[in-house]
Amino acid sequence: MKQSWVVRVVALCAVLFAVPASAETELSFYTGVQEAPHSRVEGTDPGGAGAFSFLTSWEGKSFSPPPYWGIRATYWRNERWGYGLDFNHAKTIADPATRAANGFTRLEFTDGLNILTANVWRRWQNDTNWTPYVGGGVGVAFPHVDVQSAGGTTFEYQITGPAVALVAGVKYDFNDRWGVFGEYKGTYSVNEADLASGGTLKTNIVTNALNIGVAFSF
Repeated sequence: MKQSWVVRVVALCAVLFAVPASAETELSFYTGVQEAPHSRVEGTDPGGAGAFSFLTSWEGKSFSPPPYWGIRATYWRNERWGYGLDFNHAKTIADPATRAANGFTRLEFTDGLNILTANVWRRWQNDTNWTPYVGGGVGVAFPHVDVQSAGGTTFEYQITGPAVALVAGVKYDFNDRWGVFGEYKGTYSVNEADLASGGTLKTNIVTNALNIGVAFSF
């Protein structure tokens, strides 16, 4: 299942980047404040937590090392439509009391909850320097799984499942090359991680972020 999602995203990326860029290529770098609401965590952990299913809150800790950040490349085909890739390094840390009560010493994706999506963008250029835009995409989650219990320690990057992203924001252009932007970005990722104990951990995570960034066009 995980491999099929990877193949689909790679194929989509190949289609997007096989089309020659014409009007404009834009590189964007951003950071911001990101959090995640409650989600259910379930699975099996032989020798540790056993079979488990519980609801936990998540902490984002956007400015703690490693900080929250992202980078994207967009090929604008014309004044309205663009296509590209977006990599987002988010973080989620399970509530300490909840994870301890369910047999886990550590339960987090802090290096991080990495999400790569292939996106489609729509912008509304006008007679001002302000350009509103929206975007959305599909891709994969490949977090750094950091889970520890009596059953063992899992500490590695894994491809855990599909992900989607939605973005809405506005960009201010200083000139033809440089601009800054602010936006809301939400992601939804399906995560199924393999544990060192031989079990699995499943959780679907939503992140909400307010981003600020800089963009360079060429």
